[in-house]
This record gives sequence, C-alpha cells and structure tokens, in this order.
Amino acid sequence: MSQDTEHTNNSQANNVDNKNVIDDTTNYDHEAEDKLDSDDDNSDGEAVDTTESLEDEDFSEDISEEDKETIKKVANDDNLSQAKSHASILVEQAMDAKETFERSLGSLFTSAFTAGLEIGISFFMILSAFALLSGVLPSHYAIVLASLLYPIGFIIVVIGQSLLFTEQTSLLSLPVLNGIEPLTKLLRLWGIVIAGNIVGGCLFAALMIGLGLHMHLFTDHAIDAYAEHILGFEWWVIFGSSVLAGWMMGMTAWLVTSARDTLSRIVLVSIITGSIGFLGLHHSIVGNIEIFSALLYGNTVSLWNYLLFLVVILVGNTVGGVVFVAVLKNRTFLFDVEKVKEQTANDRADARKKINGRRF
Repeated sequence: MSQDTEHTNNSQANNVDNKNVIDDTTNYDHEAEDKLDSDDDNSDGEAVDTTESLEDEDFSEDISEEDKETIKKVANDDNLSQAKSHASILVEQAMDAKETFERSLGSLFTSAFTAGLEIGISFFMILSAFALLSGVLPSHYAIVLASLLYPIGFIIVVIGQSLLFTEQTSLLSLPVLNGIEPLTKLLRLWGIVIAGNIVGGCLFAALMIGLGLHMHLFTDHAIDAYAEHILGFEWWVIFGSSVLAGWMMGMTAWLVTSARDTLSRIVLVSIITGSIGFLGLHHSIVGNIEIFSALLYGNTVSLWNYLLFLVVILVGNTVGGVVFVAVLKNRTFLFDVEKVKEQTANDRADARKKINGRRF
C-alpha cells in the first residue's frame, strides 16, 4: 500500500513539474498543449497508472516481470484498437507508391513477374477443385464452390508484397493525381508491372497447368469448361465486370493499408477477393492465366479470343481501380483539406489562449 502511495505522489509531483515547465514557455508548442491538458486532468485527482487495468495477480507465476510489463503496455496501447484516419491511409498509400516509383526497372519487373507466378496458385487450386466437384455436382455449382479458393494466390501476393497490377493500379496513380510524378512515368510503370504479371502468369500456365494435367488433377475438358465460364458473355458485360473487379481490388489495397496487423489483412483480402471469385468477376491477371491455359491445353479458345479478352479486362480493371478508388478517395481528402486547416488554426489559437491565461 505504501508503494502505491509513493507512486501516486511521485506521479503528481511530476505533473506539477511538467506544468511549470509549460507555463514558463514563451513560444507555442502544439505538443505542449496536449501535455498541458493531460497534466491538468491528472492534477485534478489521483494520477492514473496506464497499466492499472491489469494487475500482477492476473498473470501466471511462470511469466517473467519483463513479459508482464510488455503485455500491460500492449494491452493499454489505444493506438492498436483505433482505426486509421482517412488522411493517414491516403498519405501512407501515396508514400508507398512514391517508393515504388523510385525502384529500378529490374526490381519492378522481377516483383511483378513473381506476382504473376504466385497468383496462378489460385487458378491451379480452383481448377483442381472444379474437376473434383464436377463429378458429383452440376458444373455451375462446382465452379461456384471451387471459386471459394480464389483468395489463396492473392493472400500470398499481398502479404508477400509482390507487385500485382490491379492492386497497384490505384496506389500508383496517387502521386500523379497529387502532382508528384508525371503521367508518362506512371504509364511506363504500369506497363512494366503488367508485362511482369502476364509473363509470370503465362509461364505458370505453361508449366504448372501442364503438370496438373499429367498428375490427373484435372482434364482438358475441365480447362475448356472453366474458360467458357469466363468468356461466355458479351464484351461489354466482361468490361463492366472487370470495372467492378478493379474497383474491389482498389478497395482491397485501401483496406489492407488501413489494417494494423497481418491477420486483419489476410481476413480482408480473403473476403474481398473471395467475393470476386464467387461472383465470377473478371480479374485481368488471373483471367490471363485462365484463358492462356485454355489456349495452350484446351480446344475452344483462339489467339484472337485471348488477346481481345486480355485488352478488355485490362482496361476495365484500370478504370475501376483508378476512377472509383484513387480519384474519388483522393478528391474526398482534398475537399476536406481546407476544413482541416481551419480547424487546426482554431485549435492552435485556443491553445495559445489557454497557455497565456494560465501564465498570468
């Protein structure tokens, strides 16, 4: 009990010292204002121990004192449970995009090539599950159920931080929208990422889909059936579907940035990309692997069908990612800038009045 009283008295003494230091300051410091308000709150009553919600009795005797203090600190860290602000997410995305612009061409292509290979795992799993389920279920239901495996490749790409075009479409446009980078540099960067994704995806289709055929995981009939599921629409329907898929992938990038831990990112990626697969929306990089596999090993897809399909969904994904995510989110932020500036100025003026009033 005496130790608690001594701790409380020391905390109150520190609060008084901090307050005196702030009162003697002639120049305004915004951080000093926050400290002053905090000290005033604590000086009105007993000092609050930041770890008082957890006591030593709550822990096992096997846990060391150092580990106890660490757990207390994490448990009482409000930042871990608070959502990131709109501005902080946008700034973080813009900075990540700026770093991508500064990478070498070789590094960009290699990362994009890796993403093209990794995303192919989704199609490999889907095709294997579809071939297995189609023997006991109607083709339509087999495809829908198999599509639940769609997020696997995306999780690998996002957590592994490889460059996937649809995820990077909106991110890379932010420096251009804010006048930091020129449009020509953005187009060149997009071209490198697209080329890497497509080459990696085509290589995966040529090697791994062929391997799956020889392992009897699926048949050429299953490849053709899945390709028909992808291509069996008018071009404008495919375009609209790819716009929606691009929008959802842009939102994936936005939400992944807003998450504070890896598990949250995995859950978000799984939900959104799983929805894309379940709805049968058209994703350009996965779609490239799906249709190129049918071109190589199937009997229904021509080179012209493949190229036309690829162009349509690339444009659609770009429109969805840039217009509906980057532009709208960026404009939302810019519309609030003046309001934020005005509020900040008012807060600083009020803080100066508080400090000057307490000084005299």
